[in-house]
Amino acid sequence: MKDYVEHQVKSKAEKFFRGFFKVVFMIIAAIAFLLLFGYGFMLLWNWLMPDVFGLPILTYWKAVGILVMAKILFGSFGDMDSKKGPKKQKKKFRERIGTKCGSDFSKWEFYDEFWKQEGEDAFNEFVRRKDQNDAIE
Repeated sequence: MKDYVEHQVKSKAEKFFRGFFKVVFMIIAAIAFLLLFGYGFMLLWNWLMPDVFGLPILTYWKAVGILVMAKILFGSFGDMDSKKGPKKQKKKFRERIGTKCGSDFSKWEFYDEFWKQEGEDAFNEFVRRKDQNDAIE
């Protein structure tokens, strides 16, 4: 029993530290991405905007500030409701498509034979009805 409890404590501690380091890594990666993106934004701005619109040249920190301000004003910080995450949306989409398309493709082997026997006649009848309806209107 003592070994079991010890194992449980170790596994929970390992999970905690893995999660903690993932969060720290994500924060560092987000900051690094922001810094690199800010540098690219500054280069692009300084290449285009002064010549095209006569705007001033930006420093690096002004470019990062403009990006942050644009994110605050125009961007969203995501839906904080965990129930509507991307995985949930993909699952809903697959379920909706699955019910519309059907997942039983075993009967498709008869499609060509059906089209040869009945499909062309049914299509021609449909076109005739459409022409009659268009003539009435």
